[in-house]
Amino acid sequence: MSSLSELERLRELLAQEKEEDFEQFRSLVRRLSLEDRKSQGFTWHPVVPVKTGFTIGDRCYVIVERPADNKEPHRFRSGAMASMYSLAPEGRGREVSGVINFVDRNRMKVILGSRDIPDWLSRDQLAVDLLFDERTYLEMDKALEQVMKARGDRLAELRDIVLGKFPPAFFPDQVLTKDLPGLNDSQREAVHGILASRHFALVHGPPGTGKTTTLVAAIVELTKGEATVLVTAPSNAATDLLTLRLAAAGLQTVRVGNIGRVDEETIRYTLEAQVASHPESKHVRKVRIQAAEQRRKAQKYRHRRDREGREKRAMYGREARELSSWANQLEDRIVDQVLSGAQVICCTLVGTAHPVLKSRTFRTVVIDEAAQALEPACWIAIAKASRVVMAGDPFQLPPTVKSVSAARGGLSVTLLEKCLQRFSDQHLLKVQYRMHRQIMQFSNDRFYAGSLQADSSVADARLSLSMPYSPVNFVDTAGCGFEEEVEPRYLSRFNPGEVNIMREHIYQLLDAFEDQPVASIGIISPYREQIRFMKEHLATDPRLASLPITIDTIDAFQGQEREIIYISLVRSNQKQEIGFLKDYRRMNVAMTRARRKLVIVGDSATIGEDPFYRSFLEYCEHTGHYRSAWEYMA
Repeated sequence: MSSLSELERLRELLAQEKEEDFEQFRSLVRRLSLEDRKSQGFTWHPVVPVKTGFTIGDRCYVIVERPADNKEPHRFRSGAMASMYSLAPEGRGREVSGVINFVDRNRMKVILGSRDIPDWLSRDQLAVDLLFDERTYLEMDKALEQVMKARGDRLAELRDIVLGKFPPAFFPDQVLTKDLPGLNDSQREAVHGILASRHFALVHGPPGTGKTTTLVAAIVELTKGEATVLVTAPSNAATDLLTLRLAAAGLQTVRVGNIGRVDEETIRYTLEAQVASHPESKHVRKVRIQAAEQRRKAQKYRHRRDREGREKRAMYGREARELSSWANQLEDRIVDQVLSGAQVICCTLVGTAHPVLKSRTFRTVVIDEAAQALEPACWIAIAKASRVVMAGDPFQLPPTVKSVSAARGGLSVTLLEKCLQRFSDQHLLKVQYRMHRQIMQFSNDRFYAGSLQADSSVADARLSLSMPYSPVNFVDTAGCGFEEEVEPRYLSRFNPGEVNIMREHIYQLLDAFEDQPVASIGIISPYREQIRFMKEHLATDPRLASLPITIDTIDAFQGQEREIIYISLVRSNQKQEIGFLKDYRRMNVAMTRARRKLVIVGDSATIGEDPFYRSFLEYCEHTGHYRSAWEYMA
């Protein structure tokens, strides 16, 4: 398949995915009542505005809060589209949409698609609905079209290299004289490979091997010869992490776009915060307020049809436009100063299409967590640079593809996976610094051909327990009657029996710590309903409530680690159906979050026919600790 036909096929698959995404959203939301939308996480109501103001680009924002005691789960995320409206009788039909800037517990900031704060927002009975957002699809399609149309330029050359038509070129070896202290041999080789590449570099970073450390070291070196490096990732969380790590390395860093982490440490690096702290910013705010006041004056004459009314309305409108234009010019100058002074600009892949970056190009773009990114999203970032550095692990979390036909057609295959197959020049990070060697080894053999080694600092590290020590444990619920159950609203599965077994196992573990501080514990499951059930029954347990325990999905634990990890597999049925557990890449993530101890609870009779889990059960029998759940039943 030629480069252009491959990209054209990718556009077709993207269109299928967009259609399926919209249909799923519409079928979920369209006929729901307000109460159902609230309970299923599509609506916040009631909310009250707690702060309003202006942000970059002559747009206003509003921060709303829902009641502090509201514990209902929701689907609102930074970067999503939302609609704010009034349910009050006098406000019926009033609505304004915008983009969610951040969500922090029961507080949400929405950048509105207007220049003025609607006066009805100050009233009671406000609600916020999640909207279907097609902007991401539009930006991906636009990028693919741009890449396909490229002829005889840098982008056309880069396209043909990345798609395997021509091999990438490298600078001579003699320019690579960096000692790079603090890195191991495979990390140094990866940094040298990045610096030596003319067009494309590929870093494969399995769990715990210091991928982010390696990328930060490489970016520090790149900034010595480049004005600004563009650093991207598919998610806000991954981009925030890169932002903090690069800033900690001493680089002048600017975070563009929405953020996932809402804390002072992250916010201080955002473009908005750096513009706001600029000495001239106070003048922009003053002029924006003056422009808004002139628009309000003009509105007072909107119903006047006499000559004086028309003249007043025209005069105030003209003054508002002049003030807004002046404010925009001042702000554009400040934004340009902040971005031009940055050594690193961080944003999500789709965030590289942000208007403030429209006219900017870069020598190098770094794409981290590329194995989680849809290929079309990668092209948005690639189109802005002349050299690409991709890093990730194709054996961890894949991108989410909702359309079965699009996934089968190849949309679920990432650009990183394709490049790992196309190019022999790739850099595998081989030393992992997170896990005990027995926790690492099953994943190492199954996914990485046994090429990883545990650093001496973690290879045999143990918890201080007054009990026989085993880093890997499987607790088998076969024969205990712990059948999985289905939550009728979301059709998600849960298993109360497994939760009870985990509780008893944790109790015994706590007793074994004796007077020692309890290590951090993570409890993971691939099923959201099991997470909800565990939070309800474990997080409120008097003996466990004060302990350092985190309960969340596998996806939420990507990039995290704990001393002890429990995994609840949930599936237990006579048909031996394992559903989500078939996603071995996701399970690889779950199994590699533990530093010192991994405990997996499941039904061997259900999972044992699957070759992946059968081999894990055999691994536990030979090198781990295989126990029956009957031992933990009162």
